[in-house]
Amino acid sequence: MTQASYALFETSDGAQICRIPLQVFPKFWAYAYLVKKDGENVLIDTGSGTDTSHEDLLKGFEQAGLQFLSLNFILLTHAHIDHYGGLAKLKPLTNAKIGCHELDVQNVAHHSARLAVTSRRLASFLAETGLAKEEQDQLLSIHRFTSAIYRSVPVDFVYDENFSALEIIHLPGHCPGHVAMRLDDVIFCGDMVVEGVTPHLTPDSIIPYGGLDHYLDSLVRFQEWANGARLILNGHDEAITDLPAQIDSTRKNIIRRIRKALKALGEPRTIAETCKAVYGNASGYNQLLMIEKTGVYIEYLYDHAMIEIVNPDDMEMGNPARYRRLRDIPNSEILPKEKKDVLI
Repeated sequence: MTQASYALFETSDGAQICRIPLQVFPKFWAYAYLVKKDGENVLIDTGSGTDTSHEDLLKGFEQAGLQFLSLNFILLTHAHIDHYGGLAKLKPLTNAKIGCHELDVQNVAHHSARLAVTSRRLASFLAETGLAKEEQDQLLSIHRFTSAIYRSVPVDFVYDENFSALEIIHLPGHCPGHVAMRLDDVIFCGDMVVEGVTPHLTPDSIIPYGGLDHYLDSLVRFQEWANGARLILNGHDEAITDLPAQIDSTRKNIIRRIRKALKALGEPRTIAETCKAVYGNASGYNQLLMIEKTGVYIEYLYDHAMIEIVNPDDMEMGNPARYRRLRDIPNSEILPKEKKDVLI
């Protein structure tokens, strides 16, 4: 994503929306949304909490003619650091009530304990990938470092299906507590759909309510729920005006990646070997993202009986599983059949 831009929107009922660009990490941008309706001010997402991200948030409020003290509510689309990390610096500057989905409360309000749990699960997953021990340790250190920049902030309330003027739907997959919010004819979708790529997914074994099955189900429900919306405002890209086309593109991207994995699995491979075949060589944080996403594809293919484990005896000896494709699988059978008229 190139540098993001400030923008103004208005809903069909006259609510004002200020889109605030935030450089959440170097050369990586996200959006927060400031909503003004019926005398109340609501902030949707907060950025990462880095100094630059916080300064950008302050500039956005100044441009909108408001102060942090003017906020009534802070609502999170999901508990990933580039969307909720700004809470730690923002909370002391406002009396706003903070809300999120119940499945994200532990991440937001009890972060150290949640980090300990996910780190242990990630370590177990990495040990099963076939990566060298040194690489496993490096990736685990990266996970702990990127997650440790946040400090816990109490959550004041969790969402029910309707919050004030906002209608809310739970859409797990990208994040356990991921939601979309609707105000009149405008939807705030967080990272549910991202231009040009699929949102990052994590194996269900690491984070419950992650994984591809949850995400695919959420895509179907999101498209049905969003029917009639004029604008879809997301966490990183320009506003979406054709949601069915964006979802179709997302599904095709998923099929393309899984097709590469299936091709590689014509011969037995570990998760790490499959990752290299699908994504090529990578290092650092990108390697962590890629190995997690490959784990998602392997998990999905195994659960749906498209691949098998060929070395159960070796696994008993502590070696990683090797997977192999069971048969040739056409693209039309890779993802489940859609309801209604979503194309694959």
